[in-house]
Amino acid sequence: MEITVKSASSGQKNALISTIIAAFLTDPVARWLCPEAHQYFSRMDEFVDAFGGASFVHSSAYYVDGFRGAALWLPPKVQPNEETMMTVIKDVVPESRLENAFSVFEKMGSFHPDEPHWYLPLIGVDPSQQARGYGSMLMKHALRRCDREKTLAYLESSNPRNLSLYIRHGFELIGTIQVADSPPMFPMLSKPRSLA
Repeated sequence: MEITVKSASSGQKNALISTIIAAFLTDPVARWLCPEAHQYFSRMDEFVDAFGGASFVHSSAYYVDGFRGAALWLPPKVQPNEETMMTVIKDVVPESRLENAFSVFEKMGSFHPDEPHWYLPLIGVDPSQQARGYGSMLMKHALRRCDREKTLAYLESSNPRNLSLYIRHGFELIGTIQVADSPPMFPMLSKPRSLA
């Protein structure tokens, strides 16, 4: 059976968010922000929805058959729900780390391109389904649209293990985001490729 990438409906939101939560369970930045497992599992859905949930409204939340992988892309000029994100951050980040966490998010904002761009806040594959090419399928699917629309694509990689995937798909590293003891994040930019 051929595996395909599809756009998710709002009724599939919980399934996609669950895939993202599973994928980020050992993510260095996610667990630096939310080191307590109970809080991670009880609040991460709210954070994921605030960060990438607008993708469901714009038909740019994509998933691999069986919800094996998911990617939440925000179209140009569409922003995450920062107010809700910051509320969750205040609740789950240890107090000693809070100021640094806010600085990390501030630095993330400073790397976004000034021109219109597609933003990928979250992409992940269910850990039981990793290393089967699903991340590549999700990237190709979305980047074809960026190429057609001649629009930049931007992301921050929160796990150095994923850099090779993004570089393979045309992303270039444009800096490093790190504050105090935070794990490094890697802002990356992809220019549209010619379809000719």
